[in-house]
Amino acid sequence: MSTENFLEWDIETLSNAFASRTLSPVEVTEKLLANIQKDNELSNTYITVLTEKARQAAKQAEIEIQQGRIKSIFHGVPIAIKDLIDTKDIRTTMGSRIFKDRIPGEDATVVTKLKEAGAIIIGKTNTHEFAYGASGDRSYFGSPVNPFNPKKMPGGSSSGSGVALAKNLCYAALGTDTGGSIRIPASYMGIVGMKPSYGRVSKYGVFPLAWTLDHVGPMTRSVKDNALLLNVLVGQDKRDAFALPDATEDFTRFLNTGIEGTSIGVLELSGFVENEVRMQFEQAIQHFQQLGAMIRVIKVEEYDALLAAFRTTMQAEAYAVHTTNIKNYPDGWDAEVKERIVSGVTVTAKDYIEAQLLKRQMIQTYTEFFRDLDVIITPTVPIVAADVNQRIVQVNGIEYPIGLVLNHYTGPLNLTGFPALSLPIGISTSGLPIGLQIIGRPLSEANIYRFAMALESVINNN
Repeated sequence: MSTENFLEWDIETLSNAFASRTLSPVEVTEKLLANIQKDNELSNTYITVLTEKARQAAKQAEIEIQQGRIKSIFHGVPIAIKDLIDTKDIRTTMGSRIFKDRIPGEDATVVTKLKEAGAIIIGKTNTHEFAYGASGDRSYFGSPVNPFNPKKMPGGSSSGSGVALAKNLCYAALGTDTGGSIRIPASYMGIVGMKPSYGRVSKYGVFPLAWTLDHVGPMTRSVKDNALLLNVLVGQDKRDAFALPDATEDFTRFLNTGIEGTSIGVLELSGFVENEVRMQFEQAIQHFQQLGAMIRVIKVEEYDALLAAFRTTMQAEAYAVHTTNIKNYPDGWDAEVKERIVSGVTVTAKDYIEAQLLKRQMIQTYTEFFRDLDVIITPTVPIVAADVNQRIVQVNGIEYPIGLVLNHYTGPLNLTGFPALSLPIGISTSGLPIGLQIIGRPLSEANIYRFAMALESVINNN
């Protein structure tokens, strides 16, 4: 097997090459570090590159693999970590000036799990400041540059992780998702991003944005890689009060079972879905039908209220998280991010309680849908990537604030806690990726991967 294009390989191929000694973790890590150094000054993909630590870890992994002490399929595989997730003795900045020199004293649980699996932490990826932005273009360290068009936003808030994968500057990455922050950059970067069920993955050591909406999840270049990474991340953690007590499982177990005879719900599209997104989405529906799935259009009558409840919850909780920071650090904020945080002071207790009541109602509504449906699908984002710093977008002749558009289909899933994945389904005429979102019932990630794998296989073979 030729090793010429090894930076483009999937995890399984790379792991097999390590085991057969046709390629070494040291060789891979050195090549990645060289590419990152060459690229990063202009792209702002990484905030911190762990050059020496990654080299040491690669040498150790090479020795262990040669001795047959292989820890997992990720042993020796370079992985990037969103700079919202704590890494011991390595700065974790949240993309902010205020915490640009912050050094955590311990690893987040997910980082510990990756290290136990033998993965190499290659660096800390850029993020929208404090993860409070779906555009991904607000960071003290500069916006990560969209590799498909430098004038376009990368999607956020896990912008750096998405760009790193799109540019083959890591093999997998961790992101966080409070209203779409894994799935939106996944859609805009043409990669796969999973927001697992709420509580599936520990958030211990992850800087919060909104406690009841925050999720941590895997970002990868393929569906199988994503399922493999989620295998490593899940599990009970007593240090996270929101973590579920469920056991680990193999999320790859349904990948090749097909979807013939299944039922897919298609959420009725809103008026501000761009025509190109709509066309790619409809093409994906046809693929699902050809694979043997039955399609049923569904409508959530209270969808606007659901969106409002999600946004009320995020406003209130983000303000609660940052009240002390606003007081102690009045300066040093991105103005837009600070304005969004401070706006949470206007949310009343009545507003918040009503949002939580609607949340329970919507969980019941979606649960009813899943009595007859295996998954529900939507576009991930209604529009292709807008310009960097663009805050008003025109869709089908009507202007909208971009904040109302980007997380239209992703945000409600953070409120309900249901799992959802974004995978690429096409490219616009302007060369920008378009994504599709697959939603499942709680704890059904393996089934979501089944549908994603089926669609990915068709698209890759066309």
